[in-house]
Amino acid sequence: MRACERVLDLLFPPKCPFCQKILEEPRAPLCPECRPKLPWLEGKAGERRIDFADGCYSPLAYRDGVPQAVHRYKFSRVRALGKPFGALMAQCLGGRLEESADLICWAPLSKKRLRERGFDQAGLMAREVGRLLSVPAGPALEKVRDTAPQSELEEASARRANARGAYALLPGVDLTGKRVVLVDDVVTSGSTLSECAALLRQGGAEEVYCLTLAQARSG
Repeated sequence: MRACERVLDLLFPPKCPFCQKILEEPRAPLCPECRPKLPWLEGKAGERRIDFADGCYSPLAYRDGVPQAVHRYKFSRVRALGKPFGALMAQCLGGRLEESADLICWAPLSKKRLRERGFDQAGLMAREVGRLLSVPAGPALEKVRDTAPQSELEEASARRANARGAYALLPGVDLTGKRVVLVDDVVTSGSTLSECAALLRQGGAEEVYCLTLAQARSG
């Protein structure tokens, strides 16, 4: 561990993202008490079908203590949670792909939402996944239309309409022949991910895989 990390751990001891207890092992993504209690998704249960994607994987179900932890990350602006969440996602993805990805990107916030929140939660998780798996992580998409939060829309049709046309490829992005992983925090209907995956395909991506921290029921 680098000296600066040791100092930060002393000044700001890492906490479990789910129960908020100080971690005895600072580099662990969560405490040993929470690990057996979380709604882990194993095997096919952790997969979802997403249009234009070759697969979608999530380590957790969006229930029990998971929604509260995600809300704390996004809406209470606890950006430090990006690292443990990214670690759980990296563990999930690590055994899923036969070959390493070429790029990890994310479904971005609008400029307005980014100013309000101060950070892009999916971007922080994507960069941590990339760091842990030694895969380049960077932006490939931009949100060109500010939309209502998907979490506020119950109907799948409303979510699809809300996401349609809200994203675009960044100028100059060339993904020809690349295997791309697209990161977001939670998948519900899959509308945001399918919209973004379609754009990545248009940019030349040969394979697109989606990765989220949690999976919610779509209906």
